[in-house]
Amino acid sequence: MVQELIILLIFIAASAYIGRMLYRVFSAKGDGCASGCGGCSSIDFKKIQQEMDRKAAATKL
Repeated sequence: MVQELIILLIFIAASAYIGRMLYRVFSAKGDGCASGCGGCSSIDFKKIQQEMDRKAAATKL
């Protein structure tokens, strides 16, 4: 009986976790990213390109 209750609680917790993930995916704000980590908006591709160009120029010398 106790084992069954533990399994039921684990199942409920896992279902709630999956449900929360699905809710976040389908209720994403207009930015198209549902992870909520904030990493997508913090990437500066121009800065990355400048650093790559700088390193490429340094290796040619």
